[in-house]
Amino acid sequence: MKPRPTGRPSNSTSDDSPTRAMRILIVDDDPLVAASIAAFLRRERHAPEHVATAEEALRALSERETTGEPFDAAICDVSLPGMGGAALLREIARRYRAVAVVMLTGYGTVESAVEALRAGACDYLVKPVVDAELRQSLARAARQRALLAENQALRKRLDERVSFENIVGTDARMRRVYEMIQAVAGSRTTVLMEGESGTGKSLIAHAIHHHSPRRDKPFVEISCGSIPETLLESELFGHAKGAFTGAHADKAGRFVAANGGTIFLDEINSASPGMQLKLLRVLQERRFEPVGSTQTIEVDARVILASNQPLEDLVAAGQFRQDLYYRINVVKIELPPLRERVADIPLLASRFLEKYAAELGRQIVGFAPEALDALRRYSYPGNVRELQNIVERAAVLARAQTITREDLPEQVLRPAEPGALSLALVTDDEAWTPTTLEDALREPEKRIIIRALKANNWNRQKTSEQLGINRTTLYKKMKAYGLMGDERLAG
Repeated sequence: MKPRPTGRPSNSTSDDSPTRAMRILIVDDDPLVAASIAAFLRRERHAPEHVATAEEALRALSERETTGEPFDAAICDVSLPGMGGAALLREIARRYRAVAVVMLTGYGTVESAVEALRAGACDYLVKPVVDAELRQSLARAARQRALLAENQALRKRLDERVSFENIVGTDARMRRVYEMIQAVAGSRTTVLMEGESGTGKSLIAHAIHHHSPRRDKPFVEISCGSIPETLLESELFGHAKGAFTGAHADKAGRFVAANGGTIFLDEINSASPGMQLKLLRVLQERRFEPVGSTQTIEVDARVILASNQPLEDLVAAGQFRQDLYYRINVVKIELPPLRERVADIPLLASRFLEKYAAELGRQIVGFAPEALDALRRYSYPGNVRELQNIVERAAVLARAQTITREDLPEQVLRPAEPGALSLALVTDDEAWTPTTLEDALREPEKRIIIRALKANNWNRQKTSEQLGINRTTLYKKMKAYGLMGDERLAG
C-alpha cells in the first residue's frame, strides 16, 4: 500500500479495532493496485479474490452464493471498463444486500462520495489508499453486516409473532378470521374489528399489516380510550406551535408517522363526536389540519380500527356517528370471546406454556388433566390475554414438570357463579355424531345457546346476559343456527 499524507478529511471512523476474517472481492482493472490491496488483506487475515470487471464481479458473487460461501464485502473501483463501478454498486445493493461495499476512486469529490453512500456503499476512499483507512473501512463493513444480521433476526422474530400459526384456534369463526386477513392484507381497504378486550385485536392488526405490501413501512398503534379527549386530537393529527398551553413547538401526529404504512386505532368507540367527525374526513379525503394550523396535510395510511363494544348498538343509542360507522364498516372482523371458544383453550394454553417454559429454562411438559379441565371451565373475562397471564404465572410457580390445579390462581378454581356457562351445557343425552370438523365445533355452541334460551324462557335479553354476549351477537348466532323459526324465540 502506498503512503499518503493524512491531511485529507476522511468519512471513516477512527475505530481501528480488529475485524473478524472476511471473504472480500476486489474489483479493479489495475493489477498493481489489486495486488497491493490483496497483500494487505492477507496480512489482516482476510481472504481476498480479485476480478478486473463488473461483469466478472457479478459472476463471482453469484457463484459464491451458490456454493454457500458468499462474499462478506467488496472493494470496488469507480472507473471500470464496461459496466462502471457505480452501476455495479447498485446491482450489488439490489441483489446481494449482505455484501458491504467500499468504493475506491482516483479523484474524489464530495458529490461523488455522497452519491456512492446513498447508493448503498458503506465507505468511499480515494487512491492511494492508506492502510489505516482501509482497515477502518473494513471495520465499518463488518459493523454494517452485523447490523443487517441483527435486523434480519428481528424481522424473523416479528414474522413468528404475527404469523398465522401464532393466531391459534380451530374454532370455525377463527378460521374465518384467518381467511379474512389473507383476503384484505393486500389492499388498502379500511378494516373494522369488534371484540371484547383481550381477544387479540392488536395481534390481528399487526398480522394484516405484516402480510401487506406496506410491511416495510411504519405500523403505528394508538389506544383512543387511554388518551384524554383533550389530547387525542393533537396525538393523532399533531399541532402547531402555540396552539394551546404547553405547545412549545410544532408536533407531527400519529397519522404523519404512519404515512405509507398502517395506523391502528384501538377502542375507537371511545372517540368523542368531534373526533369522529374529523376521522370521517380523514378517511374520505386522506387529509387534515393539525391543531392550531391552517396547513392541510395529505397522508397515505391504511386505517384499521377496533372497538370493544358493538358499534351498531352504539349507533342505535346515538353514541356513535352513523356516517362514520358506514364509512369504516367496509370489512368487519368479529373476534369471539374465549369463553365461546372452549375447544381452543387447550391449544392456546399449550402454546403459551411452551413459550414461557423456554423463557424460564424449565422442563414443563404440559397440564395435568384436572388443571386442563379447570382452564376449560373458567369464563375468562380478560379473554386470551388473561389465559396468557394465568399460564405464565403457572409456569413460574410450578413445582413439577406438569402444571397442576395447585399452580392455577384461585379465581380459575372457584366454582362458576349462578348463570355462568358450564361445560355441562355442552353435553347432551341425545346421541350425536358429527359429520365434519366444522359440525363438531359448531354443535356444542348451538346446544349451549338452546339450553340457555330454554333456561331463560326464551328471553333474548336475559339469555345474552347469561352468556356474556350482546343481544345483537345472540341474534346473529340464532339466525346462523336456524333458530329463528320457533315462535317461542320472539322476545
